[in-house]
Amino acid sequence: MNKKSDPFSLNSLSRRSFVKASSLTAGGLLMGALPVSSSAYAAGSDTLKVALIGCGSRGTGAAANCLSSNEGVTLVAMADILQDQMDESYRILTERYAGTDKVDVPPERRFVGFDSYKKAIPLADVVLLTTPTFFRPLHFEEAVKHGKHVFMEKPVAVDPAGVRRVIEAAKSAREQRLNVVVGLQRRYYNPYRELYRRLQEGEIGEIISGQLYWNQGPFFIRPRQPEWSELEHQIRNHFHFIWQAGDQVLDQMIHNIDVANWYLGEHPATAQGMGGREVRTGKQYGQIFDHNFIEYIYPSGAVISAQCRQIPGCYNIVTERFNGTKGFLSTGGPDGPTIRNRSQQEIFRYESNNDPSPYDQEHIELIASIRAGEVIDDTDSGSKSTMAAIMGFMATYSGQLLEWDQALNSDKRFHPHHDLLPEDVNWDTPAPVQLDENDYYPIPIPGVTEVV
Repeated sequence: MNKKSDPFSLNSLSRRSFVKASSLTAGGLLMGALPVSSSAYAAGSDTLKVALIGCGSRGTGAAANCLSSNEGVTLVAMADILQDQMDESYRILTERYAGTDKVDVPPERRFVGFDSYKKAIPLADVVLLTTPTFFRPLHFEEAVKHGKHVFMEKPVAVDPAGVRRVIEAAKSAREQRLNVVVGLQRRYYNPYRELYRRLQEGEIGEIISGQLYWNQGPFFIRPRQPEWSELEHQIRNHFHFIWQAGDQVLDQMIHNIDVANWYLGEHPATAQGMGGREVRTGKQYGQIFDHNFIEYIYPSGAVISAQCRQIPGCYNIVTERFNGTKGFLSTGGPDGPTIRNRSQQEIFRYESNNDPSPYDQEHIELIASIRAGEVIDDTDSGSKSTMAAIMGFMATYSGQLLEWDQALNSDKRFHPHHDLLPEDVNWDTPAPVQLDENDYYPIPIPGVTEVV
């Protein structure tokens, strides 16, 4: 295969040049309580200590969700690979919770560096994993090794090898009765839960098809700075590089795909589709496509079409719709959360009653479960929805029809070099992808790019 067309090419780099790598309606598996001595956290203790791993905007937001929505919770450690990101996150959180005991992170518990997570995780009862997706399997393994309860942002991995690592670590988490909440927050949002309940009662019959939408404008770009190495440039612009974030299918449309998996009670059997770069064609946009369309076929026979786009000046919509043998269900968009019969008559509309934010609710239920000595386990649903999204962009990148087991068992790594410890990496380490002789990053080419 021509390396110029292979976005996953190692570009002849040395092998040693990068990192080693509530309730049933909430989508988590709620296990019955065992004696307190069997839990990683003694229910009833006064304070739960929290460590934040990844201090960007999402991490800072997740910490605020956890701290604001629960009493007796204190942030005691922070870790990031970027000093400025750490400093800004700490400033925001200390200003927000000034005069409280919510933030207690002195300089000696603010860790910076590729191995900083190893120093912060042991200090806490609950770990928030909110770095770019590339790092998630490594950090999850470390948290489980230390017996910590976990909130980890979606997706749980960026390629099949990463998903398999998370699945394996999840086995140990279950043995230790650790709570693991994955940030697919629609499962923690009352409108989605009520629609799911009605779906289970047969109000639209059997789902036979559906449409998923995540169409919006472009992601932000941080302009390249002369003092940044190539590796730092890619990490600061992680949304635009496959090895760090996958594609919009994985980073955003995973939410829609997760709803489809949840409502159907299964994961896709096959995926095929198309995509490309129509508008965002410059090298500043890294590697990812600006539009994707995927057709998923589920074991039940349901056909789910999924589209996402990041092109300015276009029609924007983010929602899910499902078509059943007896009616139609919409989770949002122009119709709002509604159910209609086959004659298009509205038979249910969800009326908001000051519902809690799902970003808060997932942390409320996580902390409550820990204190009660119970277990929420989102690892199965989170791993399957992550893999379904990965299979989706694998299909659009390659132009091939992919089957579930074929995709899950693929050894094609979108981020190479799992065999180095983080201590071996610094900002001068060569980045996994490099600019070619024309000063462009390698872009997937349907019909040429290999993904399995």
